[in-house]
Amino acid sequence: MHNSAVSSHAHAPSRSVILSHGTIQIAVTMLFGIAIPLVMYALLFPKEMRVRDVAELTIALSAAATIISVIVSTRMSRYPGVSHAGTILPAFGSAYGIMLAILLLLREPYSNAILILCFSGSIAVQFAIAALLKQSANPLHYLVPGGRASAITKVRGCTAHFWPSPDAPLPKGALIVADLHFDHNDKWERRIAEAALNGVPIFHYKQVLESLTGRVQIDHFSENVLGSLIPSNSYHGVKRTVDLIGALVALPILAPLLLAAAIAIKLDSHGSIFFRQERVGFRAKRFMVLKFRTMRPSDEGSGDNSGDVLAAMTADGDARITRVGKWLRRTRIDELPQIWNILCGDMSWIGPRPEALSLSEWYAGEIPFYAYRHIVRPGISGWAQVHQGHVTEIEDIHTKLQYDFFYIKHFSYWIDIIIAVRTAAVVFTGFGAR
Repeated sequence: MHNSAVSSHAHAPSRSVILSHGTIQIAVTMLFGIAIPLVMYALLFPKEMRVRDVAELTIALSAAATIISVIVSTRMSRYPGVSHAGTILPAFGSAYGIMLAILLLLREPYSNAILILCFSGSIAVQFAIAALLKQSANPLHYLVPGGRASAITKVRGCTAHFWPSPDAPLPKGALIVADLHFDHNDKWERRIAEAALNGVPIFHYKQVLESLTGRVQIDHFSENVLGSLIPSNSYHGVKRTVDLIGALVALPILAPLLLAAAIAIKLDSHGSIFFRQERVGFRAKRFMVLKFRTMRPSDEGSGDNSGDVLAAMTADGDARITRVGKWLRRTRIDELPQIWNILCGDMSWIGPRPEALSLSEWYAGEIPFYAYRHIVRPGISGWAQVHQGHVTEIEDIHTKLQYDFFYIKHFSYWIDIIIAVRTAAVVFTGFGAR
């Protein structure tokens, strides 16, 4: 009886499942986005294809840019809250933009028509794939009663139902979610084992929570859902190199904006242009963060971190914020002087936000494992910032810490790219500013 109930799962993968694989997406995009459109173009405009060297170079570089774009897009879309459609234009725009810049720098001849055709054909196919993937983006989660599996039902937008009994049939396409640390009775243990043998996907509830929310929950380090407690040392080195290059390139470009902001601060209110505060950084080392001053100095204090936790917090509509400061905070321009902290090695462009010393000590006393967030360099922007914005409530800090743990667990250039793209959107919308 049990076998017949779950045998329906042992079927060929759906089109959306097949298309979710990067290799398949590359093949489909190259065929329908580049090969077929180029054949049709050659038939309609044969003269354009006669300049062999130009056509071959443009096609080769377009194909390379398309392959890179698909790889980047598929990797980025694996992260929670990141839709495949939302990664297409950033990925393809960046890859084709870099390719075009190289052509212009080397002064190599290329075909605008072929370039535009390959670009537009590729993104059209990718958006079609994204539409197919969206249809299966919210599968049915069947929860095994017992333990903490019920936490899945609290996730917004998740379709979850409790499995009534071990004898009840399992709907086609459903995923089984269970608290695998819970001591289920023998009937449930046998039922779960039979489902696994028949190819039904079975997940621990924490895995599902992480994939749906983009947060990692830790109850005990002995459970260690993070894998290694120390993130990739090799990427630490690569990231530091990228940070330095980015800071050295950005500083002269942003100099006019920084100068304009400094003048506006000086004209708007008396006091120092910059705000310095002791914060906790990489491996719990203290450093002085540098920001544009956005508050009145008489209320803000000397910035020497007197230990007043409440004074270190910024509330919604805080009366201490100046007129210019409000705009600087909304656009995140007040954070740009931290490029100096990046050059000094105290910070990175992307990572968990560094907290004031008084706040960090208070959070550490209230939240277990809080200090673990210092295992990577703090950043100007981070995974928690693009999801939450600025938070101070203890309950929100718990959630923020879970976002930080997710970033540490998935510490790589892929998640950094996503944060960089989302940070640009945050700057334009002013999301989470206080």
